[in-house]
Amino acid sequence: MKDFFKYTLATITGIIIFMLVVGFFCVISLIGMAASDSAVAQVDDNSVFVLQLSGAIDERASDDFNVMAMLSSGDAGVSGLDDILASIAKAKENEDIKGIYIEALGASFDSYATAQSVRDALADFKKSGKWIVAYGDSYTQMCYWVSSVADEIYMSPTGMIDLKGLGSKAEYYTGLYEKLGIKYQAVRVGKYKSYVESNTRKDMSPEDREQRMAYMQGLWNRITKDIADSRKLTPETVNQMINDSIMAFAAPDFYVSSKLIDKTIYPDELKEIVKKKLSLEEDDKIPQLMLSDMINVKGSKKDDGDKIAIYYAVGEITDESLGGITGSDGIVGKPVCEDLRKLAEDDDVKAVVIRVNSPGGSAVASEQIAHEIDLLKAKKPVVVSMGGVAASGGYMISCGANYIFAEPTTITGSIGIFGLIPNVSGLMTDKLGITFDDCTTNTYTNYMENLTLSSNNANEVKFMQSYVDRGYDTFISIVAKGRKMEKEQVNEIAQGRVWLATDALGIKLIDKIGSLEDAVKKAAELAKLEEYYTAAYPAQTDWLEELLADNKNGSFLDAELRNVLGDNYEQWVFLRTINKRNRLQARLPFSTRVK
Repeated sequence: MKDFFKYTLATITGIIIFMLVVGFFCVISLIGMAASDSAVAQVDDNSVFVLQLSGAIDERASDDFNVMAMLSSGDAGVSGLDDILASIAKAKENEDIKGIYIEALGASFDSYATAQSVRDALADFKKSGKWIVAYGDSYTQMCYWVSSVADEIYMSPTGMIDLKGLGSKAEYYTGLYEKLGIKYQAVRVGKYKSYVESNTRKDMSPEDREQRMAYMQGLWNRITKDIADSRKLTPETVNQMINDSIMAFAAPDFYVSSKLIDKTIYPDELKEIVKKKLSLEEDDKIPQLMLSDMINVKGSKKDDGDKIAIYYAVGEITDESLGGITGSDGIVGKPVCEDLRKLAEDDDVKAVVIRVNSPGGSAVASEQIAHEIDLLKAKKPVVVSMGGVAASGGYMISCGANYIFAEPTTITGSIGIFGLIPNVSGLMTDKLGITFDDCTTNTYTNYMENLTLSSNNANEVKFMQSYVDRGYDTFISIVAKGRKMEKEQVNEIAQGRVWLATDALGIKLIDKIGSLEDAVKKAAELAKLEEYYTAAYPAQTDWLEELLADNKNGSFLDAELRNVLGDNYEQWVFLRTINKRNRLQARLPFSTRVK
């Protein structure tokens, strides 16, 4: 027995020592990684910036350390548009960087506007006289659109280009609910506010079809024009090719003869092409800089002069943090309002640019944020830069700015309100035989129970409709004030209608088509600044804080879920967190993820 305790104690001691040693080396490794991330990257002469279009590309990637991502793939899994645009700009101005190599690996852009921003930045890079070469084993539609800006496009001999046009397929659950004895009670204002229709109809309404086709056709016209211009074709030719056959199943020789690519080659052959462009010998190595390197390359960005704050308002608008497995908070009303108040009180901040990329959400939180922006605007200029989508509540928080920019493919508008409550009386009573009775002190004490469990609730639905009507009136009043229009004018273009930015410009929902950089320049102009620099808000936590936080794996898991669930991702998140959402919703009527 004595030996047993001796060996057991020795084993436990050994395990503890082993864990301490491993822990020590992990800490040293983390410190080394953090230090390397902050170190200034050196650029060798004759270098190439390798832009990998892979993983999820969001508006703004976190700089935080991500354990889950490191263990599974060795990288963060999520790239930020801000980092990509800044890196392309630095590559343009750095004399040692001679070109960009685009490696198309099937990136998942969070919107077509995000892809558009990357493509426009690459087009601007070419103005420096430097070259861009693209290569992919295969090209998704969005990756090909971005890559088509390259001087030369190459593809694997067994690859494909999945050009197919844009489509949007809606799902309707009314037939299922009828079988279950469930009926959704929808109250809305705006004939185009179609979010409720998947639960109240069995097909697409004429109004919903009209708005979907309008924005998809406008977006597709832009894509085909860009591809045609870069590849010396016509939009008609591109569309004809797509209409004549399934492009993904075409033979590689067809892609070459149709001028969609320059040649099919293997990766080793591509290296030789790049070496020739750099005038390197056969045995020479190609000096390469990845995105992680470019982030740490010193640029010409100034950090003196007056400060312009860029505040990122990205995601769904909610009253409280949705939290959970995705760790994606989005735009949470109270903390965002607090941030805006701090920016208003910060005398060092002379102007604020709000980058909005949101489909909306809680009408109450949206109204509160819009109010805070009004107060901020009273102290300093506020300019909004719209990303992929700034619709419904996302538009409500935008419309009060001094000036509004939108990307050409931004989806905006959707000025409307809705409420949606399921009635399960048919399921509970008719199907399951459960009956209800109650006693109350007042007429509508159990109004929520009546809305969900009673078939005799016409009065409750009427009151709910009046509640939604008031919300809509508040919404168009906010827009009318912000855009200096009459309420009647706003009502005519509202009705929950979704608009592509190029169409929204003509009806005064935005002021100009332009980028985030254009918005910053406008903010400086309005604040009468000559020398200025930008600072991003909200501030990001450092890697150690993120490592110790409860939601440290959120951005990675969120990106993985989006890739796995595809078009069902947004619906899954909505249903999973429905109990945390406000009853009154100012959100986009449908998913904007077209394919």
